[in-house]
Amino acid sequence: MKILIVDDDTSIRMLYKEELEDEGYDVVTASSGEEALRLFEKEAPDLVTLDILMPDMDGIQVLRKMKEKRPRLPIIMSTAYDYRDDFAVWASEAYVVKSSDTRELKETIKRLLKK
Repeated sequence: MKILIVDDDTSIRMLYKEELEDEGYDVVTASSGEEALRLFEKEAPDLVTLDILMPDMDGIQVLRKMKEKRPRLPIIMSTAYDYRDDFAVWASEAYVVKSSDTRELKETIKRLLKK
């Protein structure tokens, strides 16, 4: 299973990549919305974790573009802030608040990939 991690924070990208590779996933990372969309086309990931606040294109815009092309692709919105009241994130399958404790993220990924 291939996971695309999209986050402008290098330490989060590295942490998620390392933790998810330890779980046996093939992990690709992107630091911007533009890069994420290129890798999305090239790599055809099975799941995407997507940061909401990024400098070039926010995660909501990236989410919409990905869902237009692959409506059934599981996407987990990941952010340091709680956006659950923002209707735009409801288009994603799940929502995880960033943390150095990656248990919630791993459990969410397992649940979504089992569907």
